[in-house]
Amino acid sequence: MRAPISKSLSVVLAFAALFVPATLNAQQKANVGKIVFDALPSPTVSSGKEKSFKPKDWLEAEAEITIPASNAEQKKIGFIDQVTVKWYVAVKGVEGAKGPVKLSKDITHINVPVDEAFYTSVYLSPNLFKRLTGKDRANKEALEVVGLEVLINGVKVGEGTSKMKEGWWNSSSLADMSSKFPLLNKNETPFKMLWWDRYAEISEERR
Repeated sequence: MRAPISKSLSVVLAFAALFVPATLNAQQKANVGKIVFDALPSPTVSSGKEKSFKPKDWLEAEAEITIPASNAEQKKIGFIDQVTVKWYVAVKGVEGAKGPVKLSKDITHINVPVDEAFYTSVYLSPNLFKRLTGKDRANKEALEVVGLEVLINGVKVGEGTSKMKEGWWNSSSLADMSSKFPLLNKNETPFKMLWWDRYAEISEERR
């Protein structure tokens, strides 16, 4: 007796599933390198009219990221349309705060190459650094910890932290002061036009 079509189809699909990789439609895990820090003086640019000023230090945190292709089509295209990096910075010693405060910044990168390292970065301006810490010279010692998450289409594919355990940024004990004290992406700093090919392009709001 012939089995009902629906039952036969179920058997075929179940059998075929044995030969389909479980990660066929899943994005591969991103490789997040070490988060490093640097104090960068404001760049001086010759404009034909010199003005006297003393460059101040910006504090930069950056990380190298490599995202492997998730399928043959993405491998052929060689790029991912958008990758969102969520940066988290915990600053200690902020006046009036009972403990470290959290600052966060979402940066959307576009035309991100697959199987190729790129850099992402986030910045504290000289004035913000001084307002938070009371110090004129930027240094990483004022930061409790820095972390990041990498998302593609809203799905987390990687994360990293300078110390402690990933996910520390979800702690309810951290006061989120991101709106009051905004971090900046590279395009929002004087370094926008520098080291261009080192960093992934940043999506800018179109009006």
